[in-house]
Amino acid sequence: MPPSPSPSPGVQTTLVTVDIVVLVVYFLLVLAVGLWSMWKTKRSTVDGYFLAGKSMTWWPVGTSLFASNVGSGHFIGLAGSGAAAGIAAVAYEWNGMLMVLLLGWLFLPIYIASGVTTMPEYMQKRFGGKRIQLFIAVLYLFIYIFTKISVDMYAGAVFIQQALQWNIYLAVVLLLFITALYTVAGGLAAVIYTDAAQTGIMLAGALTLMGFSFAEVGGWNALLEGYATAIPSVRIPNSTCGIPRDDAFHLFRDPVNSDLPWPGVIIGMSIPSMWYWCSDQVIVQRSLAAKNLTHAKGGSLLAAYLKILPFFIMLLPGMISRILYPDEVACGDPEVCTEICGNPVGCSDIAYAKLVMELLPSGLRGLMMAVMIAALMSSLTSIFNSSSTIFTMDLWRSLRPRATEWELMIVGRVFVLVLVVVSVLWIPVVQASQGGQLFIYIQSISTYLQPPVSIVFLLGCFWKRTNEKGAFWGLTLGLLVGCIRMVLDFIYPTPLCYEEDDRPEVVKHVHYLYFSTMLSFLTLLLVVVISLATEKPRPEQISRLTWFTRFDPVEKPREQLERVFTVERESRKTLEMITTDTKETAVMERTNGKACHQRKDSASSVSSIQIQSRLVSALYWLCGMERRMEGGNEPVPPPSPEAAICSLEEDTCLRHVVNANLLICISVAVFIIGYWA
Repeated sequence: MPPSPSPSPGVQTTLVTVDIVVLVVYFLLVLAVGLWSMWKTKRSTVDGYFLAGKSMTWWPVGTSLFASNVGSGHFIGLAGSGAAAGIAAVAYEWNGMLMVLLLGWLFLPIYIASGVTTMPEYMQKRFGGKRIQLFIAVLYLFIYIFTKISVDMYAGAVFIQQALQWNIYLAVVLLLFITALYTVAGGLAAVIYTDAAQTGIMLAGALTLMGFSFAEVGGWNALLEGYATAIPSVRIPNSTCGIPRDDAFHLFRDPVNSDLPWPGVIIGMSIPSMWYWCSDQVIVQRSLAAKNLTHAKGGSLLAAYLKILPFFIMLLPGMISRILYPDEVACGDPEVCTEICGNPVGCSDIAYAKLVMELLPSGLRGLMMAVMIAALMSSLTSIFNSSSTIFTMDLWRSLRPRATEWELMIVGRVFVLVLVVVSVLWIPVVQASQGGQLFIYIQSISTYLQPPVSIVFLLGCFWKRTNEKGAFWGLTLGLLVGCIRMVLDFIYPTPLCYEEDDRPEVVKHVHYLYFSTMLSFLTLLLVVVISLATEKPRPEQISRLTWFTRFDPVEKPREQLERVFTVERESRKTLEMITTDTKETAVMERTNGKACHQRKDSASSVSSIQIQSRLVSALYWLCGMERRMEGGNEPVPPPSPEAAICSLEEDTCLRHVVNANLLICISVAVFIIGYWA
């Protein structure tokens, strides 16, 4: 792991007793919220564990969307991008504002009408067959395990090591243990409610640090003037190393020679963003947990409003950190950078941690440590829960279609523990990446793998003619092309500021956002052409599975009617058995006192059995396995259409309220994007 940056003289850079107390209080709060949510919700069914019983209101859904998105990597990465290149990186945040609204108003009605639990399950229902479902499930798990977990683990490791001076494995194992405890036991409900608590902690701490940062730098005007002159004292002559960009305060930049060309920001950034906000299991699963469509829309609105804040609480403090500590945060010589943070590429990743450890007094440093841990834990719990859902509902049920509900609950919880082990084993890889290349890797994954998936979901939801062959081969060929470009990027990395750029023309002159645009159009063309050249989708692959058919009536198939008649026959048999048992009980009550004497003799053994039963019941409650006590050994039957599909009906008054807020939120997004463009 890179060494901690050298502290300024006379500055306390480790946590003291007050900070440790704040951290302990934070952990107790998280555990209390987790236990409360476990007591409040039903976790013994597939629906209850993976979708929180579809009972969530708008505010926990919205805060969970925000907390799941804003991990510790956000604090480290966005502040580092601000320190290195200005405000352009916030385009990802404000683009997300619009995409999460797209989720609430366009995609969610389709997902709710289809009655699905996972996104691969939607693919299976929409296109039929198993191959595209399994393909999407494996791809999602790959992205979660090797990108999202790794970037959050790295960012959390930077903070933990600088603040606590702990062994990195000890710190991460402790965090993962606490994270896994309420994720395994509480399911999605515990994750959502703890996300809500951690969002409040994150905002309180980040706003506090923002206030200290602006006070230290001298205000807004001092930020605007000071950033341009934040040049390190030691840098390589005749190079751009360590010199701030001239367009640092421009959101839309030159379309040819800039780091984020504005046409690519509008289109090339929007397609991967659409995948993340509209078809990623981590995000969609929270919205599907809402009690109805109106609350799901309200959650999207709250998340969109909260997405305004990272610009002020993460990116601008990163720019201030460069002004206050230019020789360290903006180091311009590889040898100096290696000495400061262990990374010759640059040390902008330490910008946020540097502010925390240098500016904040005792107590508030502990609060910010809690903020970073909250960001890490909220994103990890979201990934763990969603990965568990995909593995259990898509992969395991494909292998064992007659798996019992008890078995599915066990598999879902065990897979969370498997992910914890993978996270720990992944730490050496994260350490070796040293941060700078890690974020390039994450960016490459999103740009080169997500556009084909996004296009397939877009066409599946809004073009009825899309069929399985078109979707599968468009997705496969699109991912193949994306992987080729990704491999080229790893073979020919971006040269350092003092090196000559001798990369191949296709890598050197085709920006990754432009490549994302071209890859999207290639996938679109492939899906359309192959779909038109092959057979039409069957009616059951369209009904209630696209935007135009979401209000189709629910047909009750013949098998469903037979199942209803079977249940009625079983109910009659049960009633007859109860009547027979009642008669037998009456006969036994007329027997001699010998049976009564035997019951008295066995009173002590019955008492001990009751105590054991209470202990077992408590263990079942902790794990959310109450259904096992009810004899839930039968295979999970396919849910009836009425039970599986949520209504799209909305209260008229509330619908007008959320629609009015939609217009306000879009107006705010357009204004801030236009102002900084």
